[in-house]
Amino acid sequence: MNETDHSAASPVSRADVRRPVTTRRSRALKGRMRPPGDKSMSHRAFILGLLARGETSIEGLLEGDDVMRTGAACRALGAIVKRVGEGRWTVVGRGLGSLVGPREALDFGNAGTGSRLMMGVVAGHDVTATFDGDASLRKRPMRRVLDPLVLMGAEVLAAAEGGCCPIVLKGTPDPRPVEYTTPVASAQIKSAVLLAGLSAPGATSVIEKEATRDHTEKMLRHFGATVSTESISEHGRRIILEGRPQLVAAPVVVPADPSSAAFPLVAALIVPGSDVLVEGMMMNPLRIGLLATLLEMGADIEITDRRVEGGEEVADLRARASLLRGIEVPAARAPSMIDEYPILAVAAAFARGETRMRGLHELRVKESDRLAAVAAGLKAVGVAQVVEGDDLVVGGTAGAGTVGAVKGGATIATNLDHRIAMSFLVMGLASQAPIAIDDEGMIATSFPAFKSEMSKLGAEVS
Repeated sequence: MNETDHSAASPVSRADVRRPVTTRRSRALKGRMRPPGDKSMSHRAFILGLLARGETSIEGLLEGDDVMRTGAACRALGAIVKRVGEGRWTVVGRGLGSLVGPREALDFGNAGTGSRLMMGVVAGHDVTATFDGDASLRKRPMRRVLDPLVLMGAEVLAAAEGGCCPIVLKGTPDPRPVEYTTPVASAQIKSAVLLAGLSAPGATSVIEKEATRDHTEKMLRHFGATVSTESISEHGRRIILEGRPQLVAAPVVVPADPSSAAFPLVAALIVPGSDVLVEGMMMNPLRIGLLATLLEMGADIEITDRRVEGGEEVADLRARASLLRGIEVPAARAPSMIDEYPILAVAAAFARGETRMRGLHELRVKESDRLAAVAAGLKAVGVAQVVEGDDLVVGGTAGAGTVGAVKGGATIATNLDHRIAMSFLVMGLASQAPIAIDDEGMIATSFPAFKSEMSKLGAEVS
């Protein structure tokens, strides 16, 4: 297949047969790695390319299954989506208000972000679309996104019990502008409302009690929309979008994903003697809660070569094996690291003393119940842990490099969750006995080259 034939119309398929993977105690990890492109920005690059007039060029796109599903949905809604090189794509958009109704259901696989953001797009257009996905996505709550879209004039024609997929959503070409306060800290809810608000006359505003990642606001401005942000409390914000802008195609450069960079960073911290350089990681203040937490724990991470790529600050991070200490992670930090708690729990297992992570309710409604899955995995490998309400408490060991610090010797149930899978594979690199996961298939959703890239650093993966 040549490069231009490899389009987003054909997302990565998942085999029905499970593929277990095992990691074992490794020698010191050495070398450098550039993690895949940021998943959040990759989804939004495809979507804004669909809604803009002209050809949008994208570099550094994450070519994982989740993002490919969003690209396929953009094609189904009328965009021309092509791959022109490794991580390089073009999208010829239909323009705001000009989408076509998809002939078949939009299958988002495991992509919660893609499905929820695209619901906002459909809600603001005169089209009807069916949203569906895999068994994991069908369990994820969608009512929190659908409720504000219905207030704006969209109609939910059909949905599974609890407002879950499969969902049939009928949009409107004239959505009502609203001022909506998100019930939980969620960039996906905010983004869905703003994307629907693009077609509304007047201003649509979203109020957040806790600020969430701001990629949607930044990218909307990049494509020509007028978006303003104002502080309303110590952590809260109001985001205001002026409706019916002229969105014009614009080039997008996607920096390395902080959520994916977390795995080699933590691996370097817990495997004795390691020294790893992670290149080009996004340093958006609303995305680096894990970095701040690891530094508080005493991690030896050097931040170098700060620069701007694609409108976002990025930097290279050099991580060396460290003696970590347990800390308390405040609930207010959760929005800036919501996807990184599983790998933080791994770091905490190798720290001196107890680590308490507060306010993790949102982990219960991710690809799996991540709070329960992390706790179960830690218990299986001999790490002291307890869930108290929405807090996770991990009892650390004597520190990285201590023989038997984590016993290991278990197979972890991933529950179709890529971050659970990669987190426990990282743990196995420093545990006394090997750690296995029951299936690697879902890792392709965010980090397709995880095994090969970690192996290049010296990780024992089989």
